[in-house]
Amino acid sequence: MTFSQEDALYEFLDITSAPFDLEMVVSFIRMIDPTRVNHLANEVKEFINFRNLAFSLGNRQWISRRGYFEPIPFVINPSRLELLNGILIPGHRCIPFANPALLPQEYIFYWKDNEIPFTTTEGEPEEFYPFYNIFGEEYAPQYVARDNPENETAFNSDPYEDPPEVSITTMDMRSIYRETSFVPGDRFVVQSLDWRKGIFSLERVEAKEWELSDLYSWFEAAEAGFEDSFNLLGPGSSTEEQIAFAYWYGGKRMREIPAYSLEEFLYEKTERIELTPYGIETRFWFTGREIQDLKRLDMTQDRSEKTHIEGFLNEKKIPISEQLLRSYMLDYLYRGEMDISALIQRVIPQTIGINPSERRFLESYITAELLELQDNYSPFTDKDMGPVRQRVGELHSAVIELAAKLDNENIDPSWLPKHVFIILSQIQSHAAGVMEELDPEENPPDLKLELELIDNSLDSMIETYEEIRGLIDEALVNFRRNRFSLVKTNSGQVVEWMIQFGIGGTDIWRRLIVPENCDLQRLHRIIQSVFGWKNSHLYQFSAENILDNNCSIKELSRQGLMELLYEYGTKWTVRIIFLTRNETKEEKPVQCVAGEGAAPPEQIGGPLRFKRFVSALKGNNNNERLRAEDELGKNFNPDSFDMDLCNRNLNLGTKVIGWPPKQQEKK
Repeated sequence: MTFSQEDALYEFLDITSAPFDLEMVVSFIRMIDPTRVNHLANEVKEFINFRNLAFSLGNRQWISRRGYFEPIPFVINPSRLELLNGILIPGHRCIPFANPALLPQEYIFYWKDNEIPFTTTEGEPEEFYPFYNIFGEEYAPQYVARDNPENETAFNSDPYEDPPEVSITTMDMRSIYRETSFVPGDRFVVQSLDWRKGIFSLERVEAKEWELSDLYSWFEAAEAGFEDSFNLLGPGSSTEEQIAFAYWYGGKRMREIPAYSLEEFLYEKTERIELTPYGIETRFWFTGREIQDLKRLDMTQDRSEKTHIEGFLNEKKIPISEQLLRSYMLDYLYRGEMDISALIQRVIPQTIGINPSERRFLESYITAELLELQDNYSPFTDKDMGPVRQRVGELHSAVIELAAKLDNENIDPSWLPKHVFIILSQIQSHAAGVMEELDPEENPPDLKLELELIDNSLDSMIETYEEIRGLIDEALVNFRRNRFSLVKTNSGQVVEWMIQFGIGGTDIWRRLIVPENCDLQRLHRIIQSVFGWKNSHLYQFSAENILDNNCSIKELSRQGLMELLYEYGTKWTVRIIFLTRNETKEEKPVQCVAGEGAAPPEQIGGPLRFKRFVSALKGNNNNERLRAEDELGKNFNPDSFDMDLCNRNLNLGTKVIGWPPKQQEKK
């Protein structure tokens, strides 16, 4: 499809509410852009399915997000803060029942056929973030910033610090709360009147009107819908996509009321689903389970039906579309370069390389495209976008170069930082999106502000890239040193395993080197030592092939078992992954080699309470902060990880249980 045909497809999906077939959507697209129609039907089908743009009804039929969600009622449960202040914050409450292209302040709400007026509410940014977290915790500040121009200016003044106060658009609910004697526990049933424009109606429901048994049946359908979404689609492209497909897989009951609000369900009711780190983003996922890393840059971001040039770059493991390549060419024109060799090297880094025939093909394509671009290009109209595009392009090229370097190294992924390819793919995807938007032919009236936002976002992306590159360089040094030592050792000597512990529901993990003859009782004590816990709860290991807690890592590995769950009390679950097996000259003490985050106190009551206390610790509510300090410790820093202290604790803890094993225990 051409880009105008893609735009036509999105337009069709936005305006269509009835089920549609392939012929209907293709006919609409042809009216907008009749070019390149030979394979259009197949490209449209692949594009819809590949990007999960609509729900499949089978037989090449679909129903759009609008068609599916417009008739479905959903629930909003106002918080005590909102009732106290006579407001309602739209925030993330309308996911996925409104067009995701709309911002929450653009929604319109009706009460008894009258439009509810909007007002503004002032406060510290941290007070409002929880109302936007379902979009993804990392995006909450952006939604608050984009609520109004004053907020954007305040956030842009210092990209590294939140402003002391902001205002957000809220619904003025004072008369409605008074009229209905609204109390905590009452709910609003919300009906979408126009999905595309974000228009809704509200109706009050008293807390006592719904039976708990009816709510529980919705709860069961919701849990099943989310878990089917995870199993069938993976982490998806966004939390909005995950939630949309949870409703689809949740079936008829999830589309009905009585129902919980999404906030109630996700943050208060379910214990099987949690918000978990996904690179530099977050996703909903199975509680206690980590989303697996990719093996290389995510090549599924681009169109499934690729042009000749896109297919060529894809074979080189370079996720660059025609539109992105055009942006690289605009950068070439902005730089005023005369030799396309520099442009080719930015697109295909030297680490990847191309042969002479491939170079001729690429040169021919770029030369033809540049001739067309040059006719309409003006350095003057590109003077604002050009410098930003150049910075983004350099970052994009650097990410592809780094991924290619890792591929050439053939490094064991267990030596790399956690989620390294997910993080690189996210940076690459964000950078590509920014480059594609910087088109000098489109000059929005608020261009200066948009470029400031992009520049600040770019600073953050570059900082993340530099940090992950440093961690990768360190990992490569350790990997090469280990590989060199293995070449020098003889087979049959002491065997050790690199294993990873991750606390379910948190982003806290540790990576250790442990002798292969370590049994599960000793592994329990190692976990206690590495997280600073006091062995005050019962524990068990769970996996298919475990016969008892005296089996060793060696025995488990022989059975092909590469993962264990360690359940500590009723609140904590640690996922144990056996990463790599190495041979060494001599047995060494257990050693922690990497990790992230401060371990939670074991008596704090599990990951959900821990995360709430951490959030309170960073907030400005004095009472909540004092309680968090009391629970976590006055000097608790959730971001800190002291590897030296961790290894001292390990050394002390393993000596207590008699480590290393006595010589007669060795076999």
